Amino acid sequence: MTEHIKMPDVVPVVRYLANGVQTSFEFPFPIFASEDLRVSFDGALQISGFMINGAGASSGGNVIFDVAPLNGIVVTLERRMAFERLTDFIEGGDFAASAINSELDYLVAGLQQVARDQIPMLKFNDGEEPSVTSLPARNVRAGKALGFDASGDPVALSLDGAMASPDFTAVGSGAVTRTSTDKLKDVVSVKDFGAVGDGLTDDTLAFQQALAAHAAVFVPTGVYIVSGTIALGQGQSLIGVGDSSEIQMASTSLPLIQFTGSYALLKNLKLFGGGVGIKFLGIGGPCVQNAVVDVSTWQAQTGILLDGGSDGLKPTYWNNFTRVLVAQPFVNGIHMMRSGAGDTPNANRFVQCRVYSLGAATSGAGVYIEEGSFNNSFTDLEVNVNGMSAQACVRCGYGSNKTLFVNLYTESSNSVPNVKLDAGSIETAIYNLLSASDGAAIWDLSGGEYTAFNAGYPHKNRMQRSICTDMTATMMRYDTEYIDASGSVTLDLSHSVHLVSSYGGALIVELPNAAEAVGCMMVVKKIDSSKNIITVTEDAGSGPDNRSYYLGGENDFVAMMSNGAEWFVMSSNRAPGNTRFYDGSGTYDIDMAVDVYLLSSFGGALTARLPPANAPEAVGRQITIKKTDVSSNVVTVSEFGGAGPDGYSQPLASQYKSITVVSDGGQWYILSKF
Repeated sequence: MTEHIKMPDVVPVVRYLANGVQTSFEFPFPIFASEDLRVSFDGALQISGFMINGAGASSGGNVIFDVAPLNGIVVTLERRMAFERLTDFIEGGDFAASAINSELDYLVAGLQQVARDQIPMLKFNDGEEPSVTSLPARNVRAGKALGFDASGDPVALSLDGAMASPDFTAVGSGAVTRTSTDKLKDVVSVKDFGAVGDGLTDDTLAFQQALAAHAAVFVPTGVYIVSGTIALGQGQSLIGVGDSSEIQMASTSLPLIQFTGSYALLKNLKLFGGGVGIKFLGIGGPCVQNAVVDVSTWQAQTGILLDGGSDGLKPTYWNNFTRVLVAQPFVNGIHMMRSGAGDTPNANRFVQCRVYSLGAATSGAGVYIEEGSFNNSFTDLEVNVNGMSAQACVRCGYGSNKTLFVNLYTESSNSVPNVKLDAGSIETAIYNLLSASDGAAIWDLSGGEYTAFNAGYPHKNRMQRSICTDMTATMMRYDTEYIDASGSVTLDLSHSVHLVSSYGGALIVELPNAAEAVGCMMVVKKIDSSKNIITVTEDAGSGPDNRSYYLGGENDFVAMMSNGAEWFVMSSNRAPGNTRFYDGSGTYDIDMAVDVYLLSSFGGALTARLPPANAPEAVGRQITIKKTDVSSNVVTVSEFGGAGPDGYSQPLASQYKSITVVSDGGQWYILSKF
């Protein structure tokens, strides 16, 4: 049996002074998972560029960096866990030792973390009675120093007489006076933490330390080189002055900027390089409601990546992108996916964004929604990709569901598709597509799982199932299927009109079950001149009007509608000239395919044998049989297995004699005889 973690009495933090060569650093305390170890350089949190080994081991493990930390940097390895219950014991259920051991281990680790947090705190001497510990009110202590009165309690002391910066008063009615020091704290620059921005110096640590200390950081004009990922955590902002605030990364594997939490802002910056220009992946919690505004990313492998990750409780939802340019991406411009078993990126919004290869060999797609659900939307989007290397301007992958494009402009060459819908993609909606690539406007592999309005070629509109209460249509077109077969065919719901040829032999056309076709209308029409009957039936049902329907003559048709319980015949016809001529002797079986049979017995006596009166094709049908030849050979009208019309076989002894009969399902009756 696997042993549980033993929790030694070790402070869960260790520090090292980097020498610029060492890449492996040990930690002598256990961690439950790699996410429990916080790695910092001079107090700045690191989220990439290293691998953690030893999770779950009582003796601890080590951290191996891709690149050795710079000489003189303090590397801190600290166990930091979220306090949460890992197990829940059920009344009367099993009480496993492994479960309680894990829970107790987690509690001990949490107590060690709290004890570690208390070590650097100011505290009263053990031999002293604690005094008042509440600070003076904010308005009392503002602009003052903290001191202690005669009783040793904290008080606010005036800075008069002390060295202080000049005061600052804003122009305008109601302005209050503040110290210049207080005023300067309103805006914190990366240069306040040692960033140079000369395009030569590595400013990674300055960015990381600034964001570790402050929620809002300003990036002045300059070219800032970074070698590690810049992480934006919960509620943080990184704001520049536009394209003249440029951050560059040489790595082709690390993200340049990564959103790890929610409600963060990236604005007015130019990003250059990186494995990913801007990555979204929840680490401490959900990655939601972040914003990227007026930002450009250049020559990243993938410009923007939204990753659902491996934890469904840390989703990538509701992030907003406005006026963002993704230029010269080498793989994908904008990519949505999930790297594990987490949730798909959902309901993210892109407004007035652009993806432009600008000659770069983009190997994927300008926009690739590999996985993503529930209204990831793109409004006023332009995608222009390299026609020599790209797979598509826009691609919706197997895991995309309900993706929305409004006012989409796509451009490429060499038959690159404008929009490609992979098999498995569901309910893509495209409104107002200007497709300037010479590939397919919409290359559909989804089986019709999309809706298009003023989009596509040659058909600009494609609507899925809809309800319309009042519609005026100037022209209606029906999706028509041509069938030429014998034996049997089964219809599906992909077409409404079926032109059927039974030239090769009698054919059974089977409708879908009525329950699967609620509100659907279908037309079946026989278009060949053969004598082969087309029988219209229903899958596991009784057929139109609760019977099989027979089309025997050329141009016979039946139009049917399902109410979900059965198929009803809306209209049918017997086409003009629905007549058959036969010249022969012996026995001729009346197949009920036409209304009039013109029979010649010139070669010998002829028996015209009706089907049984209860045969499905006979019930309710009226037909006429007429002798056409001048011979004395009699045409006798009989019934297969029955007595015949009005109970007798009826002779037609001379030319032009005829008989009209009808079946009520019990017997054949004569309507007229001449």
